[in-house]
Amino acid sequence: MTKTVLLATAAVLALTVGGASAGGVSVSTKGMNRVAHKIDRNSTDRAAAVLYDQHGTDSGIGIVSQNFESSFDAYDAQAADDFNVGAGHLWLVKEVDATGVYFGSGVGPAASETVTFYKDANGHPGKVINSATVTGTDNFGSFTIKLKHDDATKLNGGKGKNGKTFWVSVVADLDFTATGGSEWGWENQTTTVGNPAQWQNPGGGFGVCPTWDDENVCIADGQGDHMFTLRGKDL
Repeated sequence: MTKTVLLATAAVLALTVGGASAGGVSVSTKGMNRVAHKIDRNSTDRAAAVLYDQHGTDSGIGIVSQNFESSFDAYDAQAADDFNVGAGHLWLVKEVDATGVYFGSGVGPAASETVTFYKDANGHPGKVINSATVTGTDNFGSFTIKLKHDDATKLNGGKGKNGKTFWVSVVADLDFTATGGSEWGWENQTTTVGNPAQWQNPGGGFGVCPTWDDENVCIADGQGDHMFTLRGKDL
């Protein structure tokens, strides 16, 4: 797999199930045996309760959020979305479920997933609270990521009237070449809750948003928020 192919494939940045366009490049998924399987958020066999669930109407768009192999570091990209912890609440997040999809010419799987929690900085991800790399359960690109005991994250809503805003990022650790041209997209819903989702490409390979910015500014197809569930305990 050559770098030219990566540029032609990865520069799309976004996938529409059934066909997509971004940056003047079009991609069709017809004939590709790949379906985004959603996580069962109503499962009764989970010990961790749902703290936050953000699964509205699926837009059919998945935005690349991926740690490529070292030879393609320039294309490493990261998406993040915000959520609110109410005043007087202390959450212990033990699991992050992210609805996503593999695209490109491969179908994964990811070697692991990196979950990072941030404080809010004026509508963007700010200081890192905690980051963990875990090999979760992979259901055709939708991840159930159970955090180990030391990686479970406490988030305090404080005493203010409106609670506190935090950010979560999910990145697939996925080699492009070794998996036949696989990329991973974190799927979006059609609506925005709170602040717009954020995206960055620090290495500059995509030529946009080297630092956190509104996803819909970085990528034309990046409308709406990402789909995820947080599980754990409200202490």
